[in-house]
Amino acid sequence: MTHPGNITPDLGRSLAQFLKEEQEQFPDIPEELLPILHAIAAAGKAIDKVVRTLGLVDITGDQGTYNASDEAQQKLDLLAHHWLLDALAHTGAVCAVVSEEAPTIIELPNSNGKYIVALDPLDGSPNIDVNAHIGTIFSLYQRQTTQSMAVQQEDVLQKGNAQLAAGYILYGTSTMFVYTARHGVHGFTYHPAADDFFLAYKAMQLPKSGRCYAINDGYFEAFPGYVQHYIHRCRRNGYSARYTGALIADFHRHLIQGGIYLYPPTKKHAEGKLRLVVECNALALMAEEAGGAASNGQQSILSLQPQAIHQRVPLYIGATNMVQDLLAAVV
Repeated sequence: MTHPGNITPDLGRSLAQFLKEEQEQFPDIPEELLPILHAIAAAGKAIDKVVRTLGLVDITGDQGTYNASDEAQQKLDLLAHHWLLDALAHTGAVCAVVSEEAPTIIELPNSNGKYIVALDPLDGSPNIDVNAHIGTIFSLYQRQTTQSMAVQQEDVLQKGNAQLAAGYILYGTSTMFVYTARHGVHGFTYHPAADDFFLAYKAMQLPKSGRCYAINDGYFEAFPGYVQHYIHRCRRNGYSARYTGALIADFHRHLIQGGIYLYPPTKKHAEGKLRLVVECNALALMAEEAGGAASNGQQSILSLQPQAIHQRVPLYIGATNMVQDLLAAVV
């Protein structure tokens, strides 16, 4: 067997270097964004290290508890949740967190903090036990009430277009940190030996169209007629069906290659299944920053006024032309 020898990549700019440069270029980016993103990246490194030991340590299986949406919590769900909270608490800039794994607002002991972070600590939890893609979703808001009072519902129930930044960490064949501070979408790959994230994709652009769609086909008969019609069109056109069971992984594919992700309402879940505040808003901002689109079937995801932390909505997100084609059939 021949060996390719040592492959030494040109690592380029680290996440820290890139963030500093971006902040110097765009003064509207809050100074506190840097330590917040560093904290999330540090938690992501810890999650990555555990993910890469699956099968060797006891972190798989249900915890025996349920989250606010009455879904079984995996052991790694709660580990990721606590690591992220701890990292964000140490920034001093974050006063509260809303998480898929907690029923209410989590206030942090930072009296001077003026930022709110929304989290899905581990997207795609059912994939954990089979070593498939999982990830972390996050977004950042500035609180609206004064710092002298407790964090209020109005602080965390802001429209998605109020986000200051958003992103995700994808744990896959490589671990990637992808974010936007409303000045483009940028992707960084984790290099284990250097223990840091390095720039891999600058100013990512979501193709206007694509030949791939992601949907849980098992619920086809329960989908609205316009969605069934659209899927039939995709099949007739020979589009590839790609569905991983992790929203982040499917979105990441479409961000690079084009395509559309669909999670429509069903007879059982008339309001959809995905959470507006901790999942959809973050990816919708990233989609639009990259030239894509995100809708609930009636209006832009970013224009929706949340009514509850764990509010669910339908989601159609990805290539602009594909989303528009779908929406044209909505009645």
